Amino acid sequence: MDTANATGWEASVYCPKPRVLIVGCGGAGGNSVGRLHRLGVAGARTAVVNTDRVHLETVDADQKLLIGQTVTRGMGAGGRPEIGERCADLADEELRNLVMSQDLVFLTVGLGGGTGTGVAPHIAELASASGAVVIAVATTPFKVERGRLRTAQAGIQRLRPNCDCLIILDNNRLLDLVPNLPVERAFSVMDVLIAEVIKGVTEAINLPSLINLDFNDVRTVLSEGGTSTILYGENSIDDPDRVVSEALSNPLLDVDTKGARAALIHISSGPSLSLRTAFRVVDGITANMRSDANVIFGVRVDPRHHDVIRVIAILTGLKAPDLDVPFEAARDLEAVNPLSPYPRSR
Repeated sequence: MDTANATGWEASVYCPKPRVLIVGCGGAGGNSVGRLHRLGVAGARTAVVNTDRVHLETVDADQKLLIGQTVTRGMGAGGRPEIGERCADLADEELRNLVMSQDLVFLTVGLGGGTGTGVAPHIAELASASGAVVIAVATTPFKVERGRLRTAQAGIQRLRPNCDCLIILDNNRLLDLVPNLPVERAFSVMDVLIAEVIKGVTEAINLPSLINLDFNDVRTVLSEGGTSTILYGENSIDDPDRVVSEALSNPLLDVDTKGARAALIHISSGPSLSLRTAFRVVDGITANMRSDANVIFGVRVDPRHHDVIRVIAILTGLKAPDLDVPFEAARDLEAVNPLSPYPRSR
């Protein structure tokens, strides 16, 4: 029996949507995922992994995983990444099952502590080995936290090899951006950026658009190699240049987009979005890229956005930021504890 309809589309062929998993590692990562879960992300599942039972009970997620009970008794890793790593080793099978069969895995983590810094590289390695595209969003400590800075640098060195895209957000920038806000609201600024980035990428590939993007577009752009980043901007539809400027100069991101080799750009706005405006945004985002750069873009009209235009962009092939400043050199970390990739807490 011929199952093709009048347009020739085979109704009998099942094409599943990409499986997307968002994992929060440790306390800070769990807080970010909790916010995302409350916002809702179309087409994604959320999970939180922690060694701290009390904190795990306070966050919202589709799945919660308490690991390392025999090591920490559910009381956390005490700021020691080697403890977090040990807990991840003991929970290897559970973590492997968590990321198994996923197409895209987002990791959110606050580096510098024990659980997130120790667990996130382990999960990234498992996800990458299973064939998933891995995008990690990591925050780094304030300068006054000193020893945690060294721990965070070691975490970056362990995390980077198993991520297709690693985005570093520096908490110190909050001191310049929102120094007078109450602490909880100040940290929510960082969480909002993380949420918008992850939600934007996930929904760009899962929701229908006028000009569609798909999961393999993400894989194509990230396969260009080099350092990658994700940009996010939102402003009035009457000022597309402003939304470009906002995306390229986000005060929480330290990235130079000059010379990028590839870009995946998705624009969403209300029904009044014109083709000229959409192309003006794409042109602005890609102006400083290489002349032979691979640019893929999509456009979605969403009545909920009214007169607001939003842009989310993945850029790759960038010059890596100087991640050794203000962190200690790797050889100093090894001198502190030659048997572990992490410095011991004092």
